[in-house]
Amino acid sequence: MTSRRRRRHPVKISGLILAFIIVTALLLFTKSLLTKEQSSEKPKYNEPLFALNHLLSNEKSELPETKKLDGYIRQFMRQWGIKGASVAIMKDERLIYAKGYGWADEEDSVKTEVRHIFRIASVSKLITGATVMKLVEKGILSLDQKPFAKGGLMDIPEFSEIKDKRVRDITIEQLLRHRGGFSRRGGDPMFIPNIIRIRMNLDSAPKTDDIIRYVLSRDLSYQPGSGTKYSNFGYVLLSRIIEQATGIPYESYVKNVILAPIGIYDMHIARNFHEHKFPNEVRYYEPHDELMVESFDGSGVMRPKCYGGNDVAGLLGAGGWVASPSELIRFIASIDGKPEIPDILSPESIKIMMTADPQHLPIGWAKARPNGDCTRTGTLSGISAMLKCQKDGLTWVFLANTSSWKGARFPRIVEGMFNKAFSRIDSLPQRDLFGVTSDELSETDLQSEGEE
Repeated sequence: MTSRRRRRHPVKISGLILAFIIVTALLLFTKSLLTKEQSSEKPKYNEPLFALNHLLSNEKSELPETKKLDGYIRQFMRQWGIKGASVAIMKDERLIYAKGYGWADEEDSVKTEVRHIFRIASVSKLITGATVMKLVEKGILSLDQKPFAKGGLMDIPEFSEIKDKRVRDITIEQLLRHRGGFSRRGGDPMFIPNIIRIRMNLDSAPKTDDIIRYVLSRDLSYQPGSGTKYSNFGYVLLSRIIEQATGIPYESYVKNVILAPIGIYDMHIARNFHEHKFPNEVRYYEPHDELMVESFDGSGVMRPKCYGGNDVAGLLGAGGWVASPSELIRFIASIDGKPEIPDILSPESIKIMMTADPQHLPIGWAKARPNGDCTRTGTLSGISAMLKCQKDGLTWVFLANTSSWKGARFPRIVEGMFNKAFSRIDSLPQRDLFGVTSDELSETDLQSEGEE
């Protein structure tokens, strides 16, 4: 009897093990199907992660050959009343300079350092444009796709009421190139939240889908594809299309699929109020005569435009990102078509993004020329951003935490300052700060992370 029991016992145990293996395998297989997009796109890296802007410091760019450049930037900031700014310069895809100037937060006596992040306003459109092109490469989207066509990606119950049937003819490429038929006639829908809330009889501030429904309830300004009118809404719509196509929130998809694989870890969608800002985010400053406006959240409280007057977070891919110049320029190195740093897009996609003529804007960029000269600007209350790729191989980013009374024209004044400075500088550093590693962080640097 004893010997028989001993023979049966191993059989029972092995059967249980086999059943456990089968059930576990089925669960894992099911989970992989449900999360295929997320799991297949997760970047490969080891914790802890150190963002490039946290590996650098002002001290690393305190060099004899950059003193003249420092002088030009400081003089420019004094002339235009800029509280704080940050600059990054790349030459032939080598990061040669990264430095902060002035105050990140004057009230708290925090000087601007390389680690600080800023709102980048419409420079965000470049990130969204690249993300859409990546989805096109993966076969998830196509440029001639009509999202609102019958049976299309955005033909869903939430957006079933469309007043102007021409909306169904809008293509993704038309949205990317500001040719979707939308305009700012009657106010930019991204900056009239209280009007939308009242007209739609909402109990709280309009969310993305509310704004889309509001715009769809109105007539287009022109036949899609027949003209060009700059549209923030078009890029918010693209952000929503990315979500609908991937099943993943816009910010998460961009971070996991576009940014993290190229080593960018400190770019985020903005937060609206100062008390909610990121630990290493700057404070924003408006011109002294800027009027406060009613808070976007419908509370009736009067606020500065940069802190609650505008719903900056709600701009998503049209203007919602915060970043440091060093990480932003690292992103540019990954979509510029140059050979030194591998690109995240194919040469064909990069060419499409940079293709432009008088009737068609480039994708993401504000201006792009065949010789490689490209610009992208961004302006919001409390922020001015300028990104420039030059045909001589220089690329630079300037972010300021102070808006100018010049408004959207101010980044061009920034460009003039840099053109003058570069023409009078004898030499620039010969090095590559992209190669800095976490091993170079001192113990003091590690302890200071997140202390603000």
